[in-house]
Amino acid sequence: MRQPAFLPLLTLLLLQYSATLADEAKVTASDESAVSFRRDVMPVLFRAGCNSGTCHGSARGKDGFHLSLFGYDPKGDYFAITQELIGRRINIAAPDRSLLLRKAIAAVPHTGGRLFSEDSDYYHTLRQWIVAGAPDDPGDVPEVTGLELSSNRLVFDGPQAGEELQVFALSSDGSRRDVTSLARFHSNNASVVEIDSSGHVTATGPGDSHVFARFSRFTIGAEVIVLPPAAGFEWPSLTPANYIDELVFDRLQQLRITPSKLCDDQTFLRRVTLDLAGRVPTVDEYQTFMGDPRPDRRALRIESLLQDDAFADLWTSIWAEQLRVMGGNYAPVGTHIKAADAFYEWIRSQMRNDRPLNEFVSEMVSASGSNLINGPANLYTMLIHGPRFQPQAFAADFSQVFLGIQIQCAECHNHPFDRWTMDDYYGFVSFFTGMKRKPGVEPREQRIYYDATAPPARHLLDQRPMPPRTLGAVAPVDHTGDPRPQLAAWLTSPQNQLFSRNLANRIWAQLLGRGIVEPVDDVRVSNPPTNELLLQALSERLVDSQFSLRSLARDICNSQVYQLSAVPNESNAGDTRQFSHARLRRLRADVLMDSVVTVTGEGRTFNGFPAETRAIDVYPRVAGDTSGPQFGDQFFETFGRSSRNTICACETKKEPTLSQALHLAVGDTLRSRLDANGRIQELLNAGTAPDQIIDQLFILALSRRPTVEEHQSLQSLIGDTAQNASVYEDILWGLLNSTEFSFNH
Repeated sequence: MRQPAFLPLLTLLLLQYSATLADEAKVTASDESAVSFRRDVMPVLFRAGCNSGTCHGSARGKDGFHLSLFGYDPKGDYFAITQELIGRRINIAAPDRSLLLRKAIAAVPHTGGRLFSEDSDYYHTLRQWIVAGAPDDPGDVPEVTGLELSSNRLVFDGPQAGEELQVFALSSDGSRRDVTSLARFHSNNASVVEIDSSGHVTATGPGDSHVFARFSRFTIGAEVIVLPPAAGFEWPSLTPANYIDELVFDRLQQLRITPSKLCDDQTFLRRVTLDLAGRVPTVDEYQTFMGDPRPDRRALRIESLLQDDAFADLWTSIWAEQLRVMGGNYAPVGTHIKAADAFYEWIRSQMRNDRPLNEFVSEMVSASGSNLINGPANLYTMLIHGPRFQPQAFAADFSQVFLGIQIQCAECHNHPFDRWTMDDYYGFVSFFTGMKRKPGVEPREQRIYYDATAPPARHLLDQRPMPPRTLGAVAPVDHTGDPRPQLAAWLTSPQNQLFSRNLANRIWAQLLGRGIVEPVDDVRVSNPPTNELLLQALSERLVDSQFSLRSLARDICNSQVYQLSAVPNESNAGDTRQFSHARLRRLRADVLMDSVVTVTGEGRTFNGFPAETRAIDVYPRVAGDTSGPQFGDQFFETFGRSSRNTICACETKKEPTLSQALHLAVGDTLRSRLDANGRIQELLNAGTAPDQIIDQLFILALSRRPTVEEHQSLQSLIGDTAQNASVYEDILWGLLNSTEFSFNH
């Protein structure tokens, strides 16, 4: 058979082309071989936003091209770029024709638009890698182990152009590399500070905020303070009561913010009673406190409230919310009311005995046995609702409750805004893969145990087993069978600041209305404390007190910061972060209900609970096959008490709503109590004078006496009906419907 005439020519051309490629490879080998896919190429894709959640890093990718989010899977990304559609995304024979390059410079249609120019270093890096044959990295590549910034704190005297931040990556081989041009930047508050793509910081308005740089899997932040004008600012003469005042006042002075004055005694009494006892003060408590001539009467009142069982009962309710205590036929795993009662009463006993919080948590973490007999074992039935124990969901909730860290983002990819990796996540999940529940002797009973033969969790990407490992650790824990004792020891150790800072922040938020880290259960690098030194001091104080809840609450309530007025001044009117004045806080639903009962003298019954049960002691009981969680009263749903559907702090609603106003105005919560033969009738039967009744009603509802104007107005309203209960009912109805009653201030 005769050979086609064009074949020799084609062969010659192919040989010449191959020789050209070989020559080009020889000429460039010294440069191109140094281009690393992981150290050079992937950072370019990260900086350009190619692997962000809104582009090819999304769960389904974009336009048929899928990269791992922020590059958590280099091996998979290399395959997607070079092997998934061979010849489409890179063209080794003609590098400039590579789709990876042409789309980036918008030489062809690209949904993401133009990412960089042809003469940029980013283009040069990608092109040189392709020219070198788009090689994968031979062997292990040093990993990034952390970041450094050229400055961790910037202070500007008013809005002005700022300075350049440099970012340095620290690697496992000990090297330090300037990655400013490859990092991504953002600001927490553009009204205070902005930062551009090159790291240039610009102050835009007075206040405090943070700017952040992200590279590889790490995020690092720098605090930025922009001072208001100095003219007219004069720091008042203040004598701090304790370390809390010193740290808060120092911060305020730096920011040129003047704190409000201390609140008056009446306001203090109401505030501290609501915060420590979960109700408004009684008339007797008011009169005793206001008549006390001792200069330290505030400290004495704090101590009295801390030693009262009501303080422990309030914190029992708070912990029960965080741990999702609920019971009934359709509660978690068919958990019955007896198990919920066992758990609730165990928590109450710990709070009343001021059990160190680290011991309180440690016992729950290691608990096993009957959920009807051993209350803390219900951690493994309550925290996760459902017919089967779910290790991954439990690990995420566990971390959020006890550390304030949301690690669930690391289930499918490295955490985009924190340092936690998929290795961290699956190593932590492995602490709970052996947790099992089985039926007990009676139908209501669940027996909790750890199955030491259960395999550890497997990594999502390569299915390798991940032995139990605490968050941030390199090596797995050394255990024999059940690893939870090692977890409990690490978690509650005085050296574990993740734990102590979380508890300190939650206690502070409960008493001040806002966390130093807010939300309290979203602790991460990109959500830093508003006052780092304050949070650290509270954490250390908690540890030094052997994790005593009462001790830290005592420090906070005795501080001037806690006792500041809610009335702002010209300097601090715009402050919402630095605790320069008291925060107006709508009362929790249960505290509001107990306060209504305290004022009216008429109790409230709750389905499934004994008479005289306080609202703070009521937890959800599931009844029937369609109803879902029930608190026994529609009042709780209206006023935003936690549904306990999740462990998120957001389950407790703090915002006032129109429904709440309507409920108090026309619902039966107030009207039925005012119509009853209660507090007002007692005053009338005792022959109390009208002006004294008015005083009593104001003290009951608002913990203060009426002003002269209020007194005169109400006296004229009463007129000739001084013995008619209905007019006093109307007055009390008005007081209970006031914002002053339903808010702590």
